[in-house]
This record gives sequence, C-alpha cells and structure tokens, in this order.
Amino acid sequence: MTRLALLLVPVVFLLLWSGGYAVAKVALLHSDPLTLLVVRYTSALLLLLPAAVVYNPVFPIGRQWWQVGLVGLLIQGGYFGLSYISFSSGVSAGAVALIVSMQPVLVASLAPAMVGEAVGLRRWLGLLLGLAGAGLVIYARSRIEVTNPWGVGAAVGALVCMTAATLLEKRFALKVHPLSANLVQYVVGVAAILPLAAWREPMYVDWSPGFMGALAYLVIGNSIIAITLMLAMVRAGEASRVSALLFLVPPLAALIAFFLIGEPMPPLAWAGMAVAAAGVALATWPAKRSQAR
Repeated sequence: MTRLALLLVPVVFLLLWSGGYAVAKVALLHSDPLTLLVVRYTSALLLLLPAAVVYNPVFPIGRQWWQVGLVGLLIQGGYFGLSYISFSSGVSAGAVALIVSMQPVLVASLAPAMVGEAVGLRRWLGLLLGLAGAGLVIYARSRIEVTNPWGVGAAVGALVCMTAATLLEKRFALKVHPLSANLVQYVVGVAAILPLAAWREPMYVDWSPGFMGALAYLVIGNSIIAITLMLAMVRAGEASRVSALLFLVPPLAALIAFFLIGEPMPPLAWAGMAVAAAGVALATWPAKRSQAR
C-alpha cells in the first residue's frame, strides 16, 4: 500500500464498519435477523455479478477455492450468523459486544504460533488498554445481561470465527482479486445462513424505504467495501496490529448512533473512547527500525 492508502484505509474501514451497527438497528426494525443477512448477502451477489461480467477478474485456482471459501464461511456464516443468533436468543447487545471485543487480544495470543508474528510488550499494553476502553463504552451505554447460555455460546463462537478468519487470511496470504473473493464468500454466506433462517424464522421483511436505505448501506458500505478493506489490511500488515483497530469500533459505533439515531452517550462512554483510542495508538504505532550501518 502507498503511504496515503496506509493512512486512509483504516479510517474508511472504521467509519463504515462502526456505522453499520446503528444502520443494522434500523434494518432490524423491518426484518428478522438471519433473514436480513440472507437478503444482505444475496443483494451483494446481485450487485457484484454484473461487475464480474464486465471486468472478468481472475478467480481462485486450486486450493485457493477452499481457502477463500473458508474465510468467507468464518466471517459471513460464523461471525455474523452467530452474532445475530446470540441477539435473537436474548443476550444483550452489550454482552455480545463485550465478548467479541476480546478478538484483538485472542489474535495477539495466537499470532506467534499461527503466523509467526511477534507481539511485544508495548503492543500488549495497547491491546489491554484498548480492551478496557471498549469495555467502558459498552458498560456505559448498555446493560450487560446474560440470560441465555446458548446465546452466550453463540457470541463466543462469533469471537472464535472472526479470530480464526483473521489469522487464516494472514496465514494463507491469498493473492485473489477482491471481486472474485467477495463473490465466493457471499455464495458461501448465503449457503450457510439461508437454511438457518428458514428453520428459525418466518423470514419476514418489510420492504419499506427505511429498510431499503439501511440495506444499501449494509451491502455496499459493510459487506463490500469494509470487509474488503479489512482483509486487505490483514494481508498487508500484522494481524495483531490490524485487529487492534477493532477496539475503536464500539466507541465509534456509539458516537455514530448518538448523532444518527439519538442514542445516549454518557460521560463514561466519552472517557472510554479516549482510553480505547490511546490503546489503539499504542498497539498500532510502528516500531522503530534499526538504522542501517
């Protein structure tokens, strides 16, 4: 990546990914949770297929097929699917967010063994500080309720899936065109979520203007642009450093929800945002390179 891209890509990713939480709340007023994912993934496919016909990107070859598909299954089927199951099982959004916010710490713990990535003391301190800040924001804005052990298990599964997807994307070091990779991953996502949606839900959708607007953001902003940028950053950088950016998602999501849908932003949440930002800065600050002799 160029120097400008290195500066802009994390900012664009964080804004799009964080904004998706408030927008998803709007969409869920008009649709069942898993049904929303099916519509979201199908819409992404319908949007990407004409582009694939025009640009004719190179598709995966050999074992790249199952590698791309596995990462897609872990993110689209595992992370999103299990998160939505956890929500629908009665676990509060705060509890799910708190569980999933452990992902950067888990990535840092496993990165040395799985991808040979060294995680120094400064990055560990930044990760722990980021986790504390994210936890403060979550605690300040929502009740941390655990009412269903199966729902908690689903949230833990979502955490494991996103962690595994991040590490495998780095380990596979895939050189696949983003357009073809997205097509493969959303086919896998529909195949994984559609049977669950048909089993658990009446598959209700209210095709209102509010739902259509929210869906457009989730498809273009989250499903296509944000995930593509996240996987590109993982391939170009260190998995633990990129994962640390996710600590800024709860604070930014809270800030966007404050302006977009009027959700309260208590003083403790503002303090948590500052702590999380300091932690991410510490964890992602590039190490000094030794000068050539």
